[in-house]
Amino acid sequence: MAIRNVLKVGDSSLRKKSKPVKEFDESLWELLDDMKQTMYENNGMGLAAPQVGVLRRAVVVEVNNAFLELINPEIISKKGEDIEEEGCLSVGNFRGRVKRPYEITIKAFDRYGYPFTLKGEKWLARCICHEVDHLDGVLFIDKSLDKDLYIKKNGQL
Repeated sequence: MAIRNVLKVGDSSLRKKSKPVKEFDESLWELLDDMKQTMYENNGMGLAAPQVGVLRRAVVVEVNNAFLELINPEIISKKGEDIEEEGCLSVGNFRGRVKRPYEITIKAFDRYGYPFTLKGEKWLARCICHEVDHLDGVLFIDKSLDKDLYIKKNGQL
């Protein structure tokens, strides 16, 4: 396992859409292991492959001591509404309020290519939505109710 560099706002790779994972092999497992170590090293709750420069649909999250690997995740249902403050390893110290669904259901694959469905609420739902956005080139600051503050401090999104 290795700690990878986390890309920061301004790197154009963060704005690109990731491609589906097709090979569930040792290179994917290495990526997932590295992402987990990188997330822990940076005190994150989640990390998407594009944040470490790999444009593939792979995410790791840990909420309430539950660690998950989500390959090719797809949100298939959303319920309710929840507004909370978010941060991001790629954004730095800025935190902003974002409206997300209170509950989601996703379908995804594990590291071996086995499909599963998962329902998550509150922080798990928020974290998964945040990381899935990364796979589509979207940062939380794009959706933040406080994006004007971010622009005022940083000049751009």
